[in-house]
Amino acid sequence: MKGSTWGYGEENGPSLWHKDYPIAQGSRQSPINIVASDVCFDPSLPPIQLSYDQCTSVNISNNGHSVVVEFDDSDDRSVISGGPLVNPYRLRQFHFHWGEKGCQGSEHTVDGKGFASELHLVHWNAEKYMTFGQAASEPDGLAVLGIFLETGDDHRWLHKITDALYMVKFKGSISDFKGFNPKCLLPSNLHFWTYPGSLTTPPLHESVLWIILEEPIAVSEKQMGKFRMLVFNGEEEDSRSRMENNFRRPQPLKGRKVLASFK
Repeated sequence: MKGSTWGYGEENGPSLWHKDYPIAQGSRQSPINIVASDVCFDPSLPPIQLSYDQCTSVNISNNGHSVVVEFDDSDDRSVISGGPLVNPYRLRQFHFHWGEKGCQGSEHTVDGKGFASELHLVHWNAEKYMTFGQAASEPDGLAVLGIFLETGDDHRWLHKITDALYMVKFKGSISDFKGFNPKCLLPSNLHFWTYPGSLTTPPLHESVLWIILEEPIAVSEKQMGKFRMLVFNGEEEDSRSRMENNFRRPQPLKGRKVLASFK
């Protein structure tokens, strides 16, 4: 497995990533299983503040591992603050992880239970670092907001994304996707767990302050089916592999504390 060809198959999947990325066996790897009885309630944790009113999405793409919506992060028009964060972090992109039909596809689990999908809103520490690339390898460089998706009713706003997926079916495809504000994807309750972790995809930098929302949002099986119509491969490639099970399994906690904003 070469570093540029990691993926989720038998020949290049998460169980082999450590060969090219030794940090895969590091001390603050993600995702994790959140064990409710082991979580520490921290009354001093401030609420999460999401200032997304001026959010400007730019494009949607298939990077061969997930579908990604990118944002204009040239200023502080969309930031997350509060919780474990010392200062605001700018929204850079969001993407999803999901499983095959009827199966778990979230990366984090709660008491061993997974969800149909997991949404990751990726933010970076622009007050301390000059670029996203620099922040992505620093211990306090990134803040990722994780939201679980559980199978249920149609999500009234998610269709704006699922209806655009046909434009980015193949790896490397990109399309304009302007004017989408992810505020509409937030659950009503912003209670959260938080812990220090890593990227869940190579290069697996241990640079992420994770904020996982307790309350999931609903997604219909029909909407999830549209994610599974994407493929891992480029349009010109002979083999076509449906994009599903693009998640990493929980990693050892190795002494880390998971804090909660709620009892």
